[in-house]
Amino acid sequence: MTTTQSTTTPLADALHAFVEARNAALLRARKALGLGDLDARALLYIATHPDTRPGDLRGYLGITSAGVTTLTNRLIDKGAVAREIDANDRRSTTITVTADLDSEPWIALRHFDHDLAASLADSDPDAAAAFAELLTSAVASLPQR
Repeated sequence: MTTTQSTTTPLADALHAFVEARNAALLRARKALGLGDLDARALLYIATHPDTRPGDLRGYLGITSAGVTTLTNRLIDKGAVAREIDANDRRSTTITVTADLDSEPWIALRHFDHDLAASLADSDPDAAAAFAELLTSAVASLPQR
């Protein structure tokens, strides 16, 4: 009988639980809004990156230009985003959020993050900064596979 040594730590377990809880919350939100995973990820990306260009989404999501066009059209049809001619370069377009992501039903995509932020609001700022530094450093040191 072979035994396997555990490679997890309490911190790794906590981070795994966080990822699972956030993913579950986003899955519930996506189902309620009728969005696929890429559509929800794109919408949240666009919301935090004003004047997103199609190429930005292509790089972020790892999909083709045609995939970005199809995805953007789906989000336009849902009233979530608009495609606009770039005022500085009329050959280019930007994608902007038109839905109010802080109101129903769209807030569902942000409930988990808002609730977590509220839960952490009273935490020790020094401990939070140390944890953020630890996590950032650990993620930066991971191999790119």
